[in-house]
Amino acid sequence: MSPDLTPFFRHIAACNTASLPGRRIAFHLGGAPAGWVAPELLPVLLDHGMTHDRGVVTLTDPARLEGIGEAMAREGVYRSHHELFDVRTDVDQPAIARIDRGALPLFGLMAQGVHLNGLVRRAEGLHLWIARRSMSKRLDPGKLDHLVAGGIPAGHTPAQALQKEAAEEASLPASLLARATPTVTIRYALDRPEGLRRDILHCFELLLPEDFIPRPADGEVEEFSLIPLAEAFRLVRDTDAFKFNVNLVLIDLFLRTGLIDPATEEGQRLRAGLDGWRFFAGRSGHVPSGPTPSAPAT
Repeated sequence: MSPDLTPFFRHIAACNTASLPGRRIAFHLGGAPAGWVAPELLPVLLDHGMTHDRGVVTLTDPARLEGIGEAMAREGVYRSHHELFDVRTDVDQPAIARIDRGALPLFGLMAQGVHLNGLVRRAEGLHLWIARRSMSKRLDPGKLDHLVAGGIPAGHTPAQALQKEAAEEASLPASLLARATPTVTIRYALDRPEGLRRDILHCFELLLPEDFIPRPADGEVEEFSLIPLAEAFRLVRDTDAFKFNVNLVLIDLFLRTGLIDPATEEGQRLRAGLDGWRFFAGRSGHVPSGPTPSAPAT
């Protein structure tokens, strides 16, 4: 729709602000690399029985991580979400520990979530269901969001987490959700005030009937709106109306539907940028902020 794709690169750059490892100290669980911690956190970690040797902080027994996370919340090191997440050394590895989701950035641990594009095909073209986040949300209150999105709690697969969030957020019946298909996995590494976010988004897509109306069910959504996909394109291109990581999922949607031509050099770099912290590992963790820099070698 627009020959100038520069505005879309800013969203990828904004989600990949972390230099890995940067000044952080490597964090190992057992004998496996798992994340990175800020040097300022080292005294707290040592107080909880971790060791520091040759630039590596190690927790020998990963099973202790959950209890350490609870203790750190009581000490005021971070604000608990009261929701446990699995801890993995990589997306395809088994869980080796659990910790409150609020503590994941402190350790630079990988977090996983699900996002669902809820689409409606009308005579005038594709439309997208979007949500407005509750003003009581801790992160990005009032921002636009997907029809369904959320973290993957401990013990859940992406599909199970999607089913849970779909019922809680949008009153989406399981019979409709069963038609959802996986589309892409998106990665990014982002510096936040709470620490290092290394997120993996498992993205899904669902073509909904025209008569389906989502209803907020758990208080996390103020309202739902159905907008033309072209309007979503404009909002991502020209504004910061969407929650920061939603922009990445929508860029993927625009590439797959042809609103952004995936065959162009810029389209290919946008696609590469959605692989975030993994694609740019060893290259300072940053993605190009615009179409001028050459694409990194694969």
